Amino acid sequence: MTIFQSSRRDFLGRAGQLGAVTSLGFVAQAGLLSNAMAADKPLRPDVRSVTGPLPRRGEYLIRGAYVLTMDKAGDMPDADVHVKNGEIIAVGKGLRAPGAETIDARGMLVMPGMVETHWHMWNTLLRSMSGDIQAKGYFPLSEALGKVFTPGDMYLGAMLSSAEAINSGITTVHDWCHNTNSPAHVDQDILALQNSGIRARFSYGYPQGLARDKSVDLQDLSRVKQQWFTGNDGLLTMGYAARGTRYPGAYPSEWEAVRRMGLPISVHANITKKFGNETEIETFYKDGFLGPDVQVIHALTAPPAAIEAMAKTGTSVSLSPYTEMRIGFGFPQTGAFLAGGVLVTLSVDTAALSGNADMFGVMKATLNVENGRAESEFKLTARKVLEMATIDGAKGMGIADKVGSIVAGKRADIIMVRTGDINIGPMTDAAHLLVEAAQPSNVDLVMVDGRILKRKGKLTAIRPDQVVRESAVALAGVRKRANW
Repeated sequence: MTIFQSSRRDFLGRAGQLGAVTSLGFVAQAGLLSNAMAADKPLRPDVRSVTGPLPRRGEYLIRGAYVLTMDKAGDMPDADVHVKNGEIIAVGKGLRAPGAETIDARGMLVMPGMVETHWHMWNTLLRSMSGDIQAKGYFPLSEALGKVFTPGDMYLGAMLSSAEAINSGITTVHDWCHNTNSPAHVDQDILALQNSGIRARFSYGYPQGLARDKSVDLQDLSRVKQQWFTGNDGLLTMGYAARGTRYPGAYPSEWEAVRRMGLPISVHANITKKFGNETEIETFYKDGFLGPDVQVIHALTAPPAAIEAMAKTGTSVSLSPYTEMRIGFGFPQTGAFLAGGVLVTLSVDTAALSGNADMFGVMKATLNVENGRAESEFKLTARKVLEMATIDGAKGMGIADKVGSIVAGKRADIIMVRTGDINIGPMTDAAHLLVEAAQPSNVDLVMVDGRILKRKGKLTAIRPDQVVRESAVALAGVRKRANW
């Protein structure tokens, strides 16, 4: 039995015997992450770990920044943020923190880390591979290649995504995993999230190609909840990546089962006119399934009655304008949801369609598409879109008590954005600069739960060159096995 086929407990025990695991790290053994070959084949002896140990949670005084608190306190020019052991201690001018490391943030915009709310992270390995003909489109691509992923490929897909997220200023991701081919595939995906240091919800979904009348492995879903999400440090949480009313094997039996487990539910619904079923959200409502623990994805064809039902029940929506337009589903109904009182959040969805995971770009697209549709420069504001990417995203993920704004007592998920770079300077309006001008390359520092995971523009724990090399090797193997 390979290490990818063992349980997490066995894995960590074995790793400890090897002396090659950090407190939250991954075994730095040769070949462990190269999975161009099947999981039951010998591991390549020349492959090193793609991550190092996570930095410790220290004490920091971020000094002299323009702070966007995304809270009722508003923006604070020339302000400081005191962080200790992962917690925001104070925000204000002229703070004192004897013994803390001072981080010079003059000329920086400091804001909460961005909260991404729906991402098929495993298929970032298939970046920009959705083709130009139907046979090579997103759905045939993800099904054919997803079926031949090894557990190690899942690890690399999730790690590649996590690395890009951190580099881009995203501190929370929603890993909507619909490639749960085996318990080992699931475990390796979660392990990558853990090793990266990112904050994440892992939503347990279905294997690619699962028949509509078949259920997911509810026994394994329960195992994962108990094994990975009981008594952890709170960075990782669990949800259910649901199939909707068109899937008799899933609805409503799976929904009822995961509701009993207390898991939040996320579902693609009212996606496109091509798929029909434009009363799906209303069916969820009639069946008593909508609520604050439910997130609807896309909802491009949601009629007014569905929007009203979502608002009434506190159900949020996750929009991904780049993928929705790229695949030809249509334009997000951002304005209609906001006018109807629905909480709107933003997502990457899939790099197979979007190309990258640039949440600054997602914000810009959201603003411009809505104002273009409304034929008004002023329909949607940059500040509101920034809220969608921070505090509203945190509300949608059920973690607004922990993150999403820079407030004393919350966890320290913070990013620093340079304003002196050629594409973003000179400093004008902070919210407009972040939505309209900023790029991942402007992100100077990323802190997640008090750990600095990017500093002076460089990742501190993940080795990006190694991740990319190993991902390329893994993808070559996937393509060969799928004959793609």
